[in-house]
Amino acid sequence: MVPVPQRSVLSPFQNPTFRALWSATLFSNLGTLVQAVGAGWLMASLTPSQDMVALVQSSNTLPVVVLSLLAGALADNFNRRRIMIFAQVFVVLVSVALALCTWAGLLTPWLLLGFTFLIGCGGALFNPSWQASMGDIVAREDLSAAVSLNSMSFNMMRSLGPAIGGIIVAAAGAAAAFALNAISYLPLIAILFRWRPSYPSDPLPREPLRLALGAGLRYVILSPVLLRVMGRGAIFGFAAISVLALLPLVVRDLLHGTALDYGIALGAFGLGAIGGVVLNAPLRERFSNEVVVRISFIGFAVAVAALSVSNSLALSCLALIVAGPFWVLALSLFNVTVQLATPRWVVGRALSLYQTATFGGMASGAWVWGVLASHQGVSVALATAAFVLVIGASLGAWLRLAEFSTVDLDPLGQFDAPEPQLDIRARSGPILVLVEYEIDPKDTAQFMALMRARRRIRIRDGARQWGLLRDLENPRYWMESYHVPTWIEYLRHNARRTKNDALNYQELLTLHQGPEPTPRVRRLIERQTVPLKDDTPPRPPTTELPGV
Repeated sequence: MVPVPQRSVLSPFQNPTFRALWSATLFSNLGTLVQAVGAGWLMASLTPSQDMVALVQSSNTLPVVVLSLLAGALADNFNRRRIMIFAQVFVVLVSVALALCTWAGLLTPWLLLGFTFLIGCGGALFNPSWQASMGDIVAREDLSAAVSLNSMSFNMMRSLGPAIGGIIVAAAGAAAAFALNAISYLPLIAILFRWRPSYPSDPLPREPLRLALGAGLRYVILSPVLLRVMGRGAIFGFAAISVLALLPLVVRDLLHGTALDYGIALGAFGLGAIGGVVLNAPLRERFSNEVVVRISFIGFAVAVAALSVSNSLALSCLALIVAGPFWVLALSLFNVTVQLATPRWVVGRALSLYQTATFGGMASGAWVWGVLASHQGVSVALATAAFVLVIGASLGAWLRLAEFSTVDLDPLGQFDAPEPQLDIRARSGPILVLVEYEIDPKDTAQFMALMRARRRIRIRDGARQWGLLRDLENPRYWMESYHVPTWIEYLRHNARRTKNDALNYQELLTLHQGPEPTPRVRRLIERQTVPLKDDTPPRPPTTELPGV
């Protein structure tokens, strides 16, 4: 596979739509980080419990685990722009309610967790549509740079937002931080209202939610590249979140600092993360994706180990600056790999499952490190997380990350739906499909290898009960069979075929030696019983004149 050409990290800014949305998210990210500082420090003020402080991070990431797959299915089947607007408006309303409760002195530790959970729900709904929209906005060769720039947007604000949040919390209280967060979403909402993306038309009806969820899960399970990415993402998220989850405790217990010190420490992490955006393209040009991931695991482990033994704000900030680039390098590489290895019809669901794995690791990790810190101390928890990161790097021997490729995953668009001569409806079924091949016996091994790949393609795109049969009396004749539940699912199955999938079929055609240049395809509707009256009679003859 040929590597995807690397362009300048700034090339997406030539796209005015991306430029406008990126600028709006910059301010939105500022509000998010100010809110995070306010919530983390307020929880440390409301309760001495270390695990409750760590649960603030869990409550913000848990919604991604719970809702991400649903949000991905919505992103693939509904207007992504409208989903993003709804999610942003919801977060504004929750943020306003949080600010009012805090200002009135009504907030309790569990109520604070409830509000942060709801804000996380809005983010979980927004993110799959936002991430999937990158492929709608920029060209394929700019996708990696666009993902890196989105990461840079967040981390630019991470270098400033926490310090600003610390100043706001120290001077005006957490309620002011929550109010700023509510205001920060308004520019992005305004630009989303003005944006008019051109989505490709789909002649097929919208896929039911239950089937859409199943299709997304099936596609990922049958894609080894995606499974490896998600496994490594979950491990990295589990261990690396220890820094953000325990940082309030590091500042309070190890450094004996204030809310401002906490903001400065978070700012140091964000400042380092900007360096990760700058290093992203040069490192990927020089090293393979797997080497970059291993460097990220080991580099982050060294920084976490240094943080665990530091008792100085300056040394802790230095460790956080070192950790920042490796955070961005790993997560942006995982994200781009998922997008480039997934066709557009299922990209929202693939991204949502990746986020479920990664943020699931983060949510469980935040809880585990919080519990460990409450029993063994913050230093021991951080040192243990560093050890887990080293293990995660070594797992690359079994879960090696694939390289980017120029595999064309655009729809093939060459399927001409047959006109049934029976009076069937979209929900009629089940449908049995038989494909007949004639293969020279000397080509059997090559044919079987191609059919193994074809089986994965068929099942991944919705086929069931796939089988391959060989004629006992004439071994030259083979028959591929599979089922789809309904006629509309058969049409969807064929619409999902990509240009890369067609390469498999072209190789099969070179082996086929039948009287016709292409294998014969039979489409049958199955009947388990014999009804008294035919429920699928032939279509009535038309009375129209030819050509009318």
